[in-house]
Amino acid sequence: MSSITPNEIKQEFIKSKIGIAGVGILVILVIISVTTIAVIPNDTLKEWNNPVSWISHPKTAVPVWVNYFLSEKIPEHMILDAPNVSYKKSGDISLVSHQFGVNFDYDQFPRDFIYEFTAKYSGSSLLQMSVIRPDGLHLDLISTSLPNSDSISIHSERIFSTDEILRKNLMLQSSKFSFSPEGISSEDIVFSEASRNHPLRGNYVFIVNMYGLNSENEILESRVIIGGKAFGIMGTDELRRDLAIGLLWGTPLALFIGLAVSIASVIAGLLYGVYAGYKGKKTDEVMMRFNDVIYALPALPFLIILSVTISNSIFVMVGFLMIFGWVGVAKVSRSMSMQIKTRGYVEAAKTMGQTNSRIILKHILPQLLPYAFASIAISVPAAITTEAGLSFLGLGDPSFPTWGQLLHDANVYGAASRGLWWWIIPPGVMIAVTGLAFVFIGNALDAIVNPKLKR
Repeated sequence: MSSITPNEIKQEFIKSKIGIAGVGILVILVIISVTTIAVIPNDTLKEWNNPVSWISHPKTAVPVWVNYFLSEKIPEHMILDAPNVSYKKSGDISLVSHQFGVNFDYDQFPRDFIYEFTAKYSGSSLLQMSVIRPDGLHLDLISTSLPNSDSISIHSERIFSTDEILRKNLMLQSSKFSFSPEGISSEDIVFSEASRNHPLRGNYVFIVNMYGLNSENEILESRVIIGGKAFGIMGTDELRRDLAIGLLWGTPLALFIGLAVSIASVIAGLLYGVYAGYKGKKTDEVMMRFNDVIYALPALPFLIILSVTISNSIFVMVGFLMIFGWVGVAKVSRSMSMQIKTRGYVEAAKTMGQTNSRIILKHILPQLLPYAFASIAISVPAAITTEAGLSFLGLGDPSFPTWGQLLHDANVYGAASRGLWWWIIPPGVMIAVTGLAFVFIGNALDAIVNPKLKR
């Protein structure tokens, strides 16, 4: 039996259109993975299940591109974090002012608006917030004192349009409106035109003033959030998480799960099967009976039981998948090893006194490397789909945004019945495309390897 050189494999693989297509898809997935890891902060992955980290996003928002297909434009979620800053001081009173300009050009009212800030001050400080509408109407929104402090302190707070005190302030200014603000939400009052039937389009300016007495105040972080109903290219889920970030992070996670399980399983199965086939006799009999026992176990029910009773950690799941993934490779590699060990060069190596481990590593395993590469490629989709299936059943690791976990959340919150197809289809397509890439590569390698191994 002659070995297949890497150059021969390369030449044959280049001729395979399916193999090239698989490599092309895989390259794109790798680029997405590297870009995701490099560009998106790791804290985003760590805080995936922390609701506080996503409080600034809208709840169950549609993608922004939906507006291209609607007659009425849905308000997009806007985060204004680049204010015009000015400082003034008159006698003992200091003033720091932040102004946020926004052009509101939509056919529906926003869901809400939020002001988030972190202030550095000492003593007593007063924070005032107001808005100037496109029609020139100036509305005072809130006036509140920050907690008194004898020393320099840092205070963070969120002011919501749903706060009762903000609504009361607007009600006290009812004489400024041409309509009665009774029973109307604060955001509707601020953004409503004279007839109150339609939002007032134009430029709004939100003004935040912070007054201090005998102290230098500073607003370290400051942003106004206009709560829209559309956000990003994939929208958000019920926990306000950006689904695009979840989809992107799912790519390196899927490749890690698939490659880790397949490589470890193939290596373990290859070594186990080659050793059993080379040793033969009782050693082979005992090892293959153990292999048959593992092979006969129903993998999915066992994985479900182990996930429930031990841990649903993604790393534990990868370990379980490795345990059940090596048996098939071991059977095939044992059969190949039994054929190879009868060859003349193996007998010659024995005659020269080479050890069993040297014969296996130098004369038998190199013959099986092409088969190993094909097995690795073909095994990846099974690992990815198994993890996705367990996650969809609610047995995956919820702390990681895998594609299966996204589908599980979509199922829990009834995305299909609510018509939120952009929450369901992209993760499913990514699972299919990733599996297809490795199937293409594996089939191309298998077509190259198998005919030469059979001769």
